Amino acid sequence: MIKVGIVSLGCSKNLVDSERMLFKLHGKFELEADAALADVAIINTCGFIQSAKEEAIETILEFVALKKEGKIKRIVITGCLAERYKEELLAEFPEADAVVGLGSEDKIAEIIAELDDKPKLFSGDKLCLPLSGGRISGTLSFYSYLKIAEGCDNRCSYCAIPSIRGKMRSVPMELLLKEAQELAQSGVKELNIIAQDITRYGEDLYGECKLPELLEKIAEIQGIQWIRLLYCYPERITEKLIETINKTEKIVKYLDIPIQHCDGEILRRMNRPGDEQSLRTLIAKLRADIPGVILRTTIITGFPGESYPNFQHLCEFVSDMKFDRLGCFPYSAEEGTPAAEFPDQIDEEIKMQRAEIIMDTQNIIMAQANEKYVDTDIIVLTEGFDRYAECFFGRSYMDGPDIDGKIFFTTEPDDKPYPGDFVTVHVTETLDLDLLGFRND
Repeated sequence: MIKVGIVSLGCSKNLVDSERMLFKLHGKFELEADAALADVAIINTCGFIQSAKEEAIETILEFVALKKEGKIKRIVITGCLAERYKEELLAEFPEADAVVGLGSEDKIAEIIAELDDKPKLFSGDKLCLPLSGGRISGTLSFYSYLKIAEGCDNRCSYCAIPSIRGKMRSVPMELLLKEAQELAQSGVKELNIIAQDITRYGEDLYGECKLPELLEKIAEIQGIQWIRLLYCYPERITEKLIETINKTEKIVKYLDIPIQHCDGEILRRMNRPGDEQSLRTLIAKLRADIPGVILRTTIITGFPGESYPNFQHLCEFVSDMKFDRLGCFPYSAEEGTPAAEFPDQIDEEIKMQRAEIIMDTQNIIMAQANEKYVDTDIIVLTEGFDRYAECFFGRSYMDGPDIDGKIFFTTEPDDKPYPGDFVTVHVTETLDLDLLGFRND
């Protein structure tokens, strides 16, 4: 059989798309975990910001080189970059055998079966991207992602996602519960809830947000032990959601809330509601109402018109709020977005410098915060064994997969955990932004 492999770039939402394509390919082709060893390499690209586009182009070039060396036979490009720049990619990379838009991913098996020496473009309606369906896991077996909606209606002035992915479409609740049940039966213990904005879930189908109800029903599924909420928009975190988090033991006390900035002037230019006071009020409320909550956020520096006082304002806010987790990115001017046409663009070097300053500040905050966990016990979901450090590692409820830190721990020789096991770790010291300890259960 023809061997097919997928390289999945970008976010976890893209990974779910890759898993669905793998399911479509299963049984019709031999699946190869390492796409560089396959006959057909599918590159599922990200096209959200400049750095993601650069990574996608570099990956495509790597596989073009492999094809020229005769190590692979076919290259298929899909994902956000393919949806956004279909014709350009086909012209720029004649070595690619197919460029597949999002709306045609459902037919990936038929597309591969029809490949010949003439490059082809497949450009179905993006709104036809499947919202549900079978998946073959691309993660460790004990955790997974549940994508509860596709697309976005928020229309932030810097963001190309609405034009790439289309309007928001919630997945019917009955399909999500069926998918969550299947994931649990396959051994998934941690379910990460994702979408461009999970706090809008259900508005298009049911006329109101149904996220709390969905979470309560997922929590009833046997086998699921951790439910993690990613991508909550600050202005849509309701009393009902807070209540649901507090009363539902399986929902870990962890919220990913992308604020992007704190300055009211910059937020208005971003076409986002709120200001510093509303954010301070929300953060204080969450910390008061959800004891032990871990708050993760995302910041953009160098947005058009961000003056030095605006940036100082942001620095002071980050220093004062002491977010538990934070990612910071320099603004990327994306063609087709309103912000890309703003006249007061900022020099790339300045944007990068400002992002570095924010991250340096945050790293100090996190290093200091980690000290409070020394000499305490923490429940850890074991992920594997680090043969170089000669110890096991995993994550606590405070750490999302692939984006946050780790806890490294030793065990007695006859007490070794398996990946997916929950263990108690006694923390003895910190290492940069990670924690070290020993098994203590």
